[in-house]
Amino acid sequence: MHQLGEKVIYQIYPKSFYDSNGDGIGDIRGIIKKIPYIKKLNIDMIWFNPFFVSPQKDNGYDVADYYNIDPLFGTMQDFKELVFKLKEINVEIMLDMVFNHCSTQHEWFKRALAGEKKYQDYFYIRSPKADGTLPTNWQSKFGGSAWEPFGDTGKYYLHLYAPSQADLDWHNPNVRKEASDIINFWKNKGVKGFRFDVFNVTGKSEKLVDSRNTAQEKLLYTDTPAVQKYLQELNKNSFGQDIDSITVGEMSSTTIQKSIDYTKPENHELSMVFTFHHLKVDYENGKKWNKVPFDFMKLKHFLNKWQIEMDKHGGWTALFWNNHDQPRALNRFGDPKNYREKSAEMLATSIHLLRGTPYIYQGEEIGMTDPDYQSMEDYVDIESHNAYKELLQGGVSPEEAFEIIKTKSRDNSRTPMQWDNSIEAGFSSAAPWLKPTNQQTINVKDELAHGEIFNYYQKLIHLRKNNKTIISGHYLPLLLEHPKVFAYQRVYKNNKIIVINNFYGQELTLKLPDEIKNKSVETLISNYNVSLKNTKDVLILRPYESIALIPQGCKKWY
Repeated sequence: MHQLGEKVIYQIYPKSFYDSNGDGIGDIRGIIKKIPYIKKLNIDMIWFNPFFVSPQKDNGYDVADYYNIDPLFGTMQDFKELVFKLKEINVEIMLDMVFNHCSTQHEWFKRALAGEKKYQDYFYIRSPKADGTLPTNWQSKFGGSAWEPFGDTGKYYLHLYAPSQADLDWHNPNVRKEASDIINFWKNKGVKGFRFDVFNVTGKSEKLVDSRNTAQEKLLYTDTPAVQKYLQELNKNSFGQDIDSITVGEMSSTTIQKSIDYTKPENHELSMVFTFHHLKVDYENGKKWNKVPFDFMKLKHFLNKWQIEMDKHGGWTALFWNNHDQPRALNRFGDPKNYREKSAEMLATSIHLLRGTPYIYQGEEIGMTDPDYQSMEDYVDIESHNAYKELLQGGVSPEEAFEIIKTKSRDNSRTPMQWDNSIEAGFSSAAPWLKPTNQQTINVKDELAHGEIFNYYQKLIHLRKNNKTIISGHYLPLLLEHPKVFAYQRVYKNNKIIVINNFYGQELTLKLPDEIKNKSVETLISNYNVSLKNTKDVLILRPYESIALIPQGCKKWY
């Protein structure tokens, strides 16, 4: 746990980081060129979204060859150089393992289609029901049926995601061996970290049955007991042989109990999990495609509950606001227009000082925001275009539908990293695959010269690596009922840190709890450069103010 508690992981979406060869798409050589920037930030590991061979129907999450780099991104030689140069600055690599499904362009699926029984057993291939209807009534998470005709055999194959992503049958020991062989291949190339895409949906039954409704349907294939068995076997046969390996599971619609089970060290499964409950607090009735303000009390409830339970039962959490599938948190929970810097820093403080391992998504550290697109043509993401059509079919006006897409599209976080204020944002010498819109005001060059957000992230990373209370301390809630403030304590032995975050753009007078009232304190970090020495009964918090205080007698560095 201690090792995990002092790490900070940076996420790079290779397609959008830096383009070295002028084709408008980011690549591995582009990442190599930006290593001085990565070194300056001082993170420990980089999670790379997939750059394996892929037809790119789902941005690389449809893998056609797990053993080779897609020429779009470079060569194996480029990858070896990347590993070597990152190790020189003490940064390790985490690769994205997409094992619930593979591309229908993968050799396994092609050989299955050609009639090879061995490879047909790699997939969920089923006959229609006696009445000729589909094998089950399951729905794909991308819309429509989860079944697609398997060639001209009269049978169907299961795809929980896109039709081009055929679900792999983990009951088959050959499939499980393929997975550990792939991990060991990359492990032997110097890779220390592995992120497992939607892994908790691998535990489907051998006999698939109809569902009664959407909620019950998810239970038929999510978090079943088989998932833990698969993880334990995978751990034993691959990454678990390396004491320094770091793994994270992306766990769709999971529970606290399951997350504890997946990450308790004695279970020998994963180091930590990504969960998403806190990022659904701006959904209306659990539905993503609408535009509603975020529910702060619900957000607080989720963060607090997961922190307490994971701490109490020895689980470990991946801490994050942003990734390649989410709109920018700054737009969702901050104020990019009036308080971009302060709200970016507040969000960073509130998540980085929690118990767990923080992840930073590229551009977050310079306060990048959602793009200001003016038309649906600007969006590339298939999910966004499907949602737009469905909204129109549901009677939503084109203007309102567009506003919803603008708020919720996955492309919001996939826009190119903004290196300077040029028309291509310093990302490429050609037109980028997805266009930037506000690089004139937000870019790395300007941020490093005049900004404050990058520098603030550096301070948080320094704290994460050097303060035992942040690394290993327990979590205790504070001011749970306050409608605008998220506050908590971190406690380690006799040491304490009190963290207070104003989630709104108005000044407020905070009545302090007994733990911090009328105390001599030292300010650990503040996004307003406050240096508080003593507290009173109340604390005036400015818009989006964050402050972390150490009561007298507690240590700052140890």
